[in-house]
Amino acid sequence: IPFIQQMKVLKAVIKLIRPEQWLKNAFVFLPVFFSQHLFTTSYLIAVVYTALAFCFIASAIYCLNDIIDVERDRKHPKKCLRPIAAGLISPVAAYCIMMACIVVSMLLGYMSGSNRFAVMGVLLFYLIMNIAYSFKLKQYAIVDVFIIAIGFVLRAFVGGKCCDIVPTHWLLLMTFLLALFLAFAKRRDDVVLYETENILTRNNITRYTLSFLNQVIGLIAAITMVCYIMYTVSPEVIARFHSPYIYFTSIFVLAGIIKYLQLTMVDVKSGNPTKVLMKNRFIQCCVVGWIVSFFLIVYIGEWCR
Repeated sequence: IPFIQQMKVLKAVIKLIRPEQWLKNAFVFLPVFFSQHLFTTSYLIAVVYTALAFCFIASAIYCLNDIIDVERDRKHPKKCLRPIAAGLISPVAAYCIMMACIVVSMLLGYMSGSNRFAVMGVLLFYLIMNIAYSFKLKQYAIVDVFIIAIGFVLRAFVGGKCCDIVPTHWLLLMTFLLALFLAFAKRRDDVVLYETENILTRNNITRYTLSFLNQVIGLIAAITMVCYIMYTVSPEVIARFHSPYIYFTSIFVLAGIIKYLQLTMVDVKSGNPTKVLMKNRFIQCCVVGWIVSFFLIVYIGEWCR
């Protein structure tokens, strides 16, 4: 019986820190991938430590959010199953887990390489920004979504910083736009839940409407697609990768964004972007197709020259 209880506690802790959400930290690898250093051992080691550090700092924020939102989560049809809301983990224990995640994150950041203090600084900034978000900023519509998008830009930025790579303005801009797109799509799901079942997932939902979000999501999707196409045909990108064929990869980007729009506005299934990526075969094929096509054009093409 003690063993079974320990396993239940361990399962609850794992659920609290949400390792399935760590997939978002793949953005940390983008600067290394685009700089053609994906197979350079020193770069890869540094970026792996940095990505893991971001995983744990993000988990610390998940703990804090669940502590703060425990009463609201208990009224939510799905979030009521979260460990704190379900009474599996006490708020005090959650604070301890949160602090442990912060310590592990800082240690991993310190192990990330020669730019360890810059990496740790970005991690601390991300932590402070999200603490402010959890306690106050998430109450303000639009501001809350921009905070989330800035978090993804920080991931891309620190992924370059740990390897002494300066991310291009294209990379940071497209990361920001894609994160905005996904975050507003998630807010749309919250609005649908509020209008159909009268469940208020967050206070600022009343400041959004479906018509407003439909226009914003469509606008950002269009800007993102145009931005990516401009990136693929820009002279500086063609010169950097020594290939005029990068634009072929835009097929998968366009298909992925259009499919996500369908999931958002037709199926109303964009509430959890990570779950969509893990379960939707079409989206998975788009991501794999983009990675493979970019890899073939940039890496294989470079090796063949």
